[in-house]
Amino acid sequence: HGAAEMDETGTEALPRRTPAPAWLPTAKGEEGDFCLRSSDCAAGLCCARHFWSKICKPVLREGQVCTRHRRKGSHGLEIFQRCQCAEGLACRGQRELGPADTSRLHTCQRL
Repeated sequence: HGAAEMDETGTEALPRRTPAPAWLPTAKGEEGDFCLRSSDCAAGLCCARHFWSKICKPVLREGQVCTRHRRKGSHGLEIFQRCQCAEGLACRGQRELGPADTSRLHTCQRL
């Protein structure tokens, strides 16, 4: 009673590992659920910063505004990150708009 189990060699037997910690969610996160990485989120969602935590957000579709990063690593500085464009789309600058200040606006466009 209360004594650790011993294996054949007389050393303490290690407890069996469970497949996943009890606190780990079994289902993929839906939009707005907290996450650590994109693999924690359901299909069509990515894990992105929202204030000081990360939540599952929708992957961007054609025509939606996206963020293009000039410097590698600058994505981590944003307080509200956007997901990447969906497969088959690229984040490109808007050319058909007139004023120069809109040239920084990027949208998801077909490759």
